[in-house]
Amino acid sequence: MSANPLVSVVIPAKNEARNLEPLLDEIAGVLAGRPFEIIVVDDGSTDDTGAVIAAKRKAGIPVRHLRHARSLGKSAGLRSGGLAARGDIVVTLDGDGQNDPAYIPPMLAMLAADPDLGLVAGQRQNRTDGNVKKYASRFANSLRRKMLADGTADSACGLRAIRRDLFLRLPFFDGQHRFLPALVIREGRRVAFTEIVDRPRQFGQSHYGIMDRGIRGFLDLFGVWWLRRRFRGPTDAEEQS
Repeated sequence: MSANPLVSVVIPAKNEARNLEPLLDEIAGVLAGRPFEIIVVDDGSTDDTGAVIAAKRKAGIPVRHLRHARSLGKSAGLRSGGLAARGDIVVTLDGDGQNDPAYIPPMLAMLAADPDLGLVAGQRQNRTDGNVKKYASRFANSLRRKMLADGTADSACGLRAIRRDLFLRLPFFDGQHRFLPALVIREGRRVAFTEIVDRPRQFGQSHYGIMDRGIRGFLDLFGVWWLRRRFRGPTDAEEQS
């Protein structure tokens, strides 16, 4: 990996045109001076997402537009973006603008300083979500930490930086994004966490609700626990002459 690798910022977004407009400018500002691309994965949006992306690209921001013909969810959006990414590092964040891009450069610096580090995950402080979401998330995170011992206090935070080759090796399933730390640890790589301040949503409402993290999340939890139990460790096979 080069000393200044290309960074691919992947944003899964469904009907977030009004939030994407300022967010894309913010990302371009904090990453100015280093090679980067932005990939918006349009998850079946019916608003002006395409027009916003086209306008930003015309203005000189290196943003790409991937589109799902129908909504497939956040994990599918991240996977589509990761597969299309050209960068060595994939940064993920939500399209609602609540994840502040100002935290991206420090996260990239953490990865650059430690080649054994596979993932840097944000952990939100002073969350702006409603009480129902916060209580549901607190319970789910507590149960997950007990079962997976992954050290994660906030599995739903969308802001993460991960090495692309590692990301593409992880087993994929709907809901994967909530378990990235545990899956990275499963591959024998280290995970670091950094505190971030959550921002209030400016426009609209979430299109990936509590049910996305409810009953299906508990089933996924047992699935990931099983995956870790049935894994003997990362393979380091060397070709012999």
